[in-house]
Amino acid sequence: MEYPSCSLSILVARTDIPFMMHTIPHLVKMCNFPFRQRLLAIDTAPLSGDKVNRPGVGTLEQVREYCSQLLSSGAVDRVVDINYDPDYRRQVYQKHLGNGSIRPTHNYKGYPILGTIFSLEEPTGDYLLHFDSDMMLYQQSDYSWIEAGIEVFKNHPEVMAVRPLSGPPTEDKKFYQGKKKYTKDPDGFYKFKFFSSRAYLIDRKRFDSLLPLPVLWRSYRNQWLNPLPSQMKTILNCYTGKGKLASWEVMVSQRIENNAYVRATMDSPQAWTIHPNTRSPKFIAALPEIIQAIESGQYPSTQAGYYDLKLNDWLNYLSA
Repeated sequence: MEYPSCSLSILVARTDIPFMMHTIPHLVKMCNFPFRQRLLAIDTAPLSGDKVNRPGVGTLEQVREYCSQLLSSGAVDRVVDINYDPDYRRQVYQKHLGNGSIRPTHNYKGYPILGTIFSLEEPTGDYLLHFDSDMMLYQQSDYSWIEAGIEVFKNHPEVMAVRPLSGPPTEDKKFYQGKKKYTKDPDGFYKFKFFSSRAYLIDRKRFDSLLPLPVLWRSYRNQWLNPLPSQMKTILNCYTGKGKLASWEVMVSQRIENNAYVRATMDSPQAWTIHPNTRSPKFIAALPEIIQAIESGQYPSTQAGYYDLKLNDWLNYLSA
């Protein structure tokens, strides 16, 4: 069987040390796909934003050691540092943001915008799959959500990105997505105008057609600067360094909102994800058991339909 040309790309940093040796092998195992490349991109930059106070922050040496172990075990086949060379930043920012003079490499929360772009540009293949390093995935053994997602791309030119079902399935097929609006497509997926950076499969050429993204800035402490048009804020940053970038996923979302593209979430119960919104010691201690249950397709009934991990429910479920 000839598989589509697709690579896997995951960003790792010092904040990921408590869980990455559990989640990354788990994600690769569950995807069960012959990726052209399985890439780990290491963020070597100093921590900033809310990343500074994340629990369990280790050293860059520990990250490198863990990545070396993942490479040796065959979980991944390439490890590379994010390229922070100014010439590279100017080149890819010109392509992705329409302005190579923008200075920040991370957004206001400390999330690596340059690193995200690097993780899109560096791997080879027609398609690219990204997972945040803390995500967890269930996939039925005889099913491939990646192959199903690529079929969606082929049949629906309006689809910009695809991801598995967010949260385990409910018996009545309810889908709890907060305030995010969506529509159901009869071909087996939900259509969103909002993009999520935690898990996405893209057709790389189609994503390039979305570029450049609108450059969005967070509010300034000097309130009189906030009414300035975004282009003026970008010029201000280029000349003075002032300003913090908003989230990359919000920039992608705004671009999608202003054209015919959508983000697709597959409706199949045969693959689904859970996002852990905690880094507590209780979560880290329970993580191996949580992953084992997810890989078996098991979960607390109260988790069904919900994207974010319900830790207390899981702890009760595992101790029952």
